[in-house]
Order: sequence, then structure tokens, then C-alpha cells
Amino acid sequence: MESSPLISAGLPVALFIIMIGIGMTLTARDFRQVAVYPRGIVVGTIAQIVLMPLVAFALAYIFSVSPAIAVGLVIIAACPGGTTSNLFVLLARGNIALSIVLTVTASLITILTLPLFANLALQHFMGTEENISLPVGKTIGMLVGIVLFPVAIGMFVRTRKPELAKKAESVVSIFGGVVLAVLIVALIFGVRDQLWDLLKQAGPSTIMLNVDRYCAGAVGRA
Repeated sequence: MESSPLISAGLPVALFIIMIGIGMTLTARDFRQVAVYPRGIVVGTIAQIVLMPLVAFALAYIFSVSPAIAVGLVIIAACPGGTTSNLFVLLARGNIALSIVLTVTASLITILTLPLFANLALQHFMGTEENISLPVGKTIGMLVGIVLFPVAIGMFVRTRKPELAKKAESVVSIFGGVVLAVLIVALIFGVRDQLWDLLKQAGPSTIMLNVDRYCAGAVGRA
């Protein structure tokens, strides 16, 4: 499925705005707390980088999915939590600073680990191998442009206009919820002709993968 202009062009802009709003909810102290108590970073990174791909391999065997679905499941599991994960954390009233740090660290590490797991999946399930690599410069540029820079803008605004930042939190939550809803609808619409078949083939294993992600996150917060 090709990305529609709504997703490829509109989503980065929307995420930039959302991350500015998220930055307005944060202070340097929030990130200092994450650094002083690094358990969440360690557990979260290991879970994203190592545990999830291994779980995906296991689920592919348990549910006997097709080779193509199995490879896709492993690749999804090996991907880091993207910018939208920070939005989910905001809506869930979670630790946003920790989420942002995990987004950055996991994204940098998966430059190396994602091609590794993708090739392992191709070898195991399809008996083939590809020369897979991720663009280092583009990845770092995306992290700076859509995560770090707008968050820094938001934090700066909070230091100058604390009242404005306080009012912005509810607006960002509403706007973020609308963006997520539009994104989900657009993705479903894009595969509407294949939706039922995809749900039958990949639904159970994908649901279990998400349940495992949730459980890993709960352990990390405990």
C-alpha cells in the first residue's frame, strides 16, 4: 500500500506541532529524573530491541502464519517506538520524558539491529537474504526535526509563557487524538479491500504482539 499525501505530507507536520505541545508539558527536571533513575531506559530499550523481535519469531511459529506475514511481524517488532508513541503516552498520562528518550535511543540502536533481525527473519521463513540497511543521516535528521527540535521549542515556550503552556496541554491532547483517529481511518481505508484477509492472516499474532508490548511496558514501570 502506498502512503497517501495525507499521511506522507500531513503527518510529519501534525507530529511536529504535537511534539511542540508535548514539549510544553516538560521541564529539564523531567529528563533529569529519567537519567537519575535509568531503569526505565534500560528495561524499555532491551524490551524494544531484543525481546520484541524474539517474541515475534515465537508468535510466527505458534500461529503458523505465512512466511511473508512472519517476516513482516518480526520487522514490525524490531522497529522502535516512533513519534506517535509519545502521543499515546501523553494521552495515557504516562512518563513522556522517558518515552522521548526511548524513542531516540531505540531509533539509533535499530539502525544496526533492524537489518539484522530482518535478515534473520528472511533466512528462517523465506530462505533468502537481502542487503538491508537504514539511512543513518535521514534517521538522525528525523529524530532531530520531528522529536528533539519541536520538544525544545515547547520547553522554551514553557519557560517564557508558563500559563500558555498549561492551557496548551488539553488542546494538544485533543488535536493528537484527532490526528490518531484520522491516521487509523486513512490506513484502514487504504487496505479496505484486503482488510478481512489481513485480519484473518495476521490479526491473532499481531494482537498478541501488542499484548506482549503492553506487559513489557508494565514490568518496566513496576
